[in-house]
Amino acid sequence: MALATIFEKIVGTDANVAFTAYDGSKAGPDGADLAIEVKSPIAVAYLAQAPGELGLARAFVSGHIDVQGDLYTLLDRMWNITTNDLTTSEKLAAVRALGMKPLLMRVPPPPQEMRQSALARLGSRHAKQRDAEAIHHHYDVSNRFYSWVLGPSMAYTCAVFPSEDSTLEEAQYAKFDLVARKLGLEPGMRLLDVGCGWGGMVIHAAQHYGVKALGVTLSKQQAEWGQKAIADAGLEDLAEIRFMDYRDVQESGFDAVSSIGLTEHIGKANLGAYFSFLNGKLKPGGRLLNHCITRPTGKEKTFNKGGFINRYVFPDGELESVGLLIRQMEDLGFEIRHEENLREHYAKTLRHWCDNLDANWDDAVQEVGMGTARVWALYMAGCIVGFERNKVQLHQVLGVKLDRNGRSGVPLRPAVDWP
Repeated sequence: MALATIFEKIVGTDANVAFTAYDGSKAGPDGADLAIEVKSPIAVAYLAQAPGELGLARAFVSGHIDVQGDLYTLLDRMWNITTNDLTTSEKLAAVRALGMKPLLMRVPPPPQEMRQSALARLGSRHAKQRDAEAIHHHYDVSNRFYSWVLGPSMAYTCAVFPSEDSTLEEAQYAKFDLVARKLGLEPGMRLLDVGCGWGGMVIHAAQHYGVKALGVTLSKQQAEWGQKAIADAGLEDLAEIRFMDYRDVQESGFDAVSSIGLTEHIGKANLGAYFSFLNGKLKPGGRLLNHCITRPTGKEKTFNKGGFINRYVFPDGELESVGLLIRQMEDLGFEIRHEENLREHYAKTLRHWCDNLDANWDDAVQEVGMGTARVWALYMAGCIVGFERNKVQLHQVLGVKLDRNGRSGVPLRPAVDWP
């Protein structure tokens, strides 16, 4: 059995994908809009070491598999493939055709992969030092690289699109403004933004609502960029970003807390401590807006140790169901006042990011290297498929800390409707 034929059997003959391989074999329809080239035995070795998603990712990131055509379209067609679809006789035939050498070859993972042994030396999952390294791995890539992918807003979280034809910048503005309105921000209030990224929410709250805002991040590059943006906007009297763990914030008595894209890094075992900490930072009547990626139900695996996302993108990331998050918030002192799923909005956000990366591809490769650029292309295209097919969701949950008499301070209806 030729190598290209093996790949075609794994992907399926109805996927309209052409295959070529280093052994000279070809498969798939002529004129297909998508093509996969297996360039060397190392690609096979990666698949032998880690069958499935991780092996394919290693081969692609390292350049031993190439793709011609749109990566999102390819992943959308291949989203449910598995080597388990091969019969036992087909698997044996594949082994005989490949020979033993590539199957026994031991090759190290690409350097972009976070080594599990390196994380283990930093303590248990979500220990402070280990969290700091996980955040550094993903967010301290390059501010210039992020500016090309994210655009001028430097907002690395799900946008909210007022209409189908809204620009990414319009949608990111709408997201920050939606959070501000849900939190009921008014001039003179104090906001704590945990996991603040490059400071988009902090700057928006200070600039448009007159709020005194403090943001914290474990990424030094983010903090430096955000502080400069605050200075450039003349907001030093209202806004501040600190390079620190949110758990080390000493101030309290905030009117509002926003957590936009941090909960994914907390871990199921730490959710109680997380929501308890945020509750303790609020004054009575204060509100928390928790915005994060979730699983669609409580049945899915929340942590995939051997998955591409965990190894290359978000080390130690864990996704829970929104039901679990709401229960945790309730049990730790919050009354839930509003909840919404923005799943389709994240798919649209990611499409804009993918387009930005494509438009700046040569510069991005020069800045961070081909391997890292490929990680991002694969990660974002795959995430579009995940959100579109309801494998992951994005929820905003609004909670309020009641006063001692059970009063929320929330009006009967919001002054401005929340879309």
